[in-house]
Amino acid sequence: MQIYLDYSATTPTRPEAIAAMQQVMADQWGNPSSLHQWGNRAAMVLERARMQVASLLNAPMDAIAFTAGGTEADNLAIMGVARQYATPQHLIISSVEHSAIAEPARLLEQWGWAVTRLPVNREGRVDPAELQRSLRENTVLVSIIYGQSEVGTLQPIDALGRMVRDHGASFHTDAVQVAGRLPLDVQTLPVDLLSLSSHKLYGPQGAGALYVRPGVTLAPLLGGGGQEFGLRSGTQALPSIAGFGVAAALAAAEMPSETLRLMQLRDRLLDHLGSVPELEITGDRRHRLPHHASFCVTAADGNTVSGKTLVRQMNLAGIGISAGSACHSGKLSPSPILKAMGYSDRAAKCGIRLTLGHQTTAADIDWTAMVLRQVLDRTLPQCMTASV
Repeated sequence: MQIYLDYSATTPTRPEAIAAMQQVMADQWGNPSSLHQWGNRAAMVLERARMQVASLLNAPMDAIAFTAGGTEADNLAIMGVARQYATPQHLIISSVEHSAIAEPARLLEQWGWAVTRLPVNREGRVDPAELQRSLRENTVLVSIIYGQSEVGTLQPIDALGRMVRDHGASFHTDAVQVAGRLPLDVQTLPVDLLSLSSHKLYGPQGAGALYVRPGVTLAPLLGGGGQEFGLRSGTQALPSIAGFGVAAALAAAEMPSETLRLMQLRDRLLDHLGSVPELEITGDRRHRLPHHASFCVTAADGNTVSGKTLVRQMNLAGIGISAGSACHSGKLSPSPILKAMGYSDRAAKCGIRLTLGHQTTAADIDWTAMVLRQVLDRTLPQCMTASV
């Protein structure tokens, strides 16, 4: 039995998206900026996809700028605001941001910017009162991730965004894990900038988008031909964008039923494994991505097994999950997300994440829970023996 439970890392490209991409590559391969009929056909593909992605957010079409993925969209949001200022200003992010936000923030800090990293509670959630206390006269941008990819926690984006709007700063959210899984309506959601990624909602890899609220200005990262309303120069990756559009349209149509189904499967998995003494649920159980379950592995005697080890053991059993900690050059590092949530360095190496998707069934959940229990029963005693 083969079971894939790493949908937060990437999703399989939908057949409908693949078919759209193949048609573009075969028949609509022109440059969308060209004025002849080949370019016009390509431009129609591009704008259809823009409409489909915009509809997922209830946004105007001209508020969607296509990028090469979620990381570029995040960088465009952060650096696009920052590069408009001749002198360093103040940026606020959370302490549980994706590296696509954390790294640009670190770079700005090296350039003299003041960066505040908001603390989170044990469940990984930001306290809006902490944001209120952190706002300064020169705060020009706040960026808070909507759904945390490692532990699944959803942030109170509506409350945070309204606070930032009242202050007069710009507000960005990385909604890569949320899009296609929970409703996003930028007509009511108080965000100025919002990042999306195609391959997290069953579109192809290599495409993403940044929603830019009308009236918000950004400095582009790339100089060139001025495509994407001057925000992202370079000929658009038309096949990937077409696939992204189809995937976004299907996600919008299926979301009501699919979100409920995933929540039921997620809760089934959390209930199965929440009673296992060696597993501690990480993240907020109530404010949580509908497809996401995550745990920290430890035994009552303090004995631990790394998330990376469990990923390998589960893979041998035909089940794909992911570790919550990062591995750099073969050296296992504590997860900065779990550390920000108050976990020790040792525990922060022991996170695992199981994320569900279209192909996940109740039988998959039950089998995975049984196999993970067996792997823990086998692996933890070995770790204890090795430590004696």
